[in-house]
Amino acid sequence: MPQIALNNGVRMPILGFGVYQIPPEQTEQAVTDALAAGYRHIDTAAAYFNEEAVGRAIKKSGIARDELFITTKLWIQDAGEDNAERAFETSLRKLGLDYLDLYLIHQPYGDYYGSWRAMEQLHRQGLIKAIGVSNFYPDRLVDLIDHNEIAPAVNQIETHPYFQRVADQELMRERGVQIESWGPFAEGRNNLFSDPTLSEIGAAHGKSVAQVVLRWLIQRDVAVIPKSVRADRMRENIDVFDFELTDEEMARIGAMDTGASLFLDHRDPATVGQLGSLRVH
Repeated sequence: MPQIALNNGVRMPILGFGVYQIPPEQTEQAVTDALAAGYRHIDTAAAYFNEEAVGRAIKKSGIARDELFITTKLWIQDAGEDNAERAFETSLRKLGLDYLDLYLIHQPYGDYYGSWRAMEQLHRQGLIKAIGVSNFYPDRLVDLIDHNEIAPAVNQIETHPYFQRVADQELMRERGVQIESWGPFAEGRNNLFSDPTLSEIGAAHGKSVAQVVLRWLIQRDVAVIPKSVRADRMRENIDVFDFELTDEEMARIGAMDTGASLFLDHRDPATVGQLGSLRVH
C-alpha cells in the first residue's frame, strides 16, 4: 500500500477504510472484513457512534499495532481545551488503544482553538502521532496554522468528481497539509456509478467506476477512505494499484467539477446550527 509522508514525517496509507454511516452492530464485521482485504488505515469518529466496534475488530484481528493507522475525530460538543482532552481519552478507551495515529477536529465550530491546544499537548506527550482537522475551508485553515505552533497534518474534506477542491488542495500543499477525501463516490449522487465518462474510462481499463474514482484521487495525491459493508466491494476498492489513468482521462474527469458541495455548506448558518445541535453523549 503506497503511503504519504505527513508534515511531521508520520506515514499514512493513501487508501483507507471509512466507517461513516455504518451502524454499530455492523461495524465490527465490516472492519474485520476490511482488515482481511488488506486495509490498514481505519477512519472513525466519536460522532459515528461506532468506535467501540472498531476497537473490537482491531483487537480480534491480531494485527500488530504498528501495522495499523487509526483515525478518530473530536465532535463539536467536546470542543475546548479540557473537554477535548476528556473526549480524546474516551475515544482511546472505546477503541482499546494506547495511542492514535491521527486525531482530527471534526468540524470548524465551537472553541476549536482550545481543542487544538489540547491536541498539541497530547501530540507532545506521544499519545497522538499526528493531529489535523476536517471540513476546514481555506480561510479557517490558514487562520489556525498562522496562530498556533503545530500546523494540521491533514484536512479531511468532501472531495469527489463533482466537487474536486483543486484550489483548496493547492493551498494545502503550499501549507504542508495533506488533503484527504470523504465522500469520494458522492454517495452515488448525480448518478455517479452510471456516469458515461467514468464508465467509459473504466471500460478502457477493465475497472469499475468506483475504481476509476479512487485511482483518480490517488493520482492527485489525495488520501481517500471509501466505505462499504460488502466484502467484495472492499476488495474491489483496494484493487486500484495495477492501472494508471492517462493525462487525457484525468482531464476528462477534471471537467466534471461543479465547484459546489453535494451535501452541505459549512458556511451556511442553518448548517452550522444543525451540526452544533448534534450530541454524542
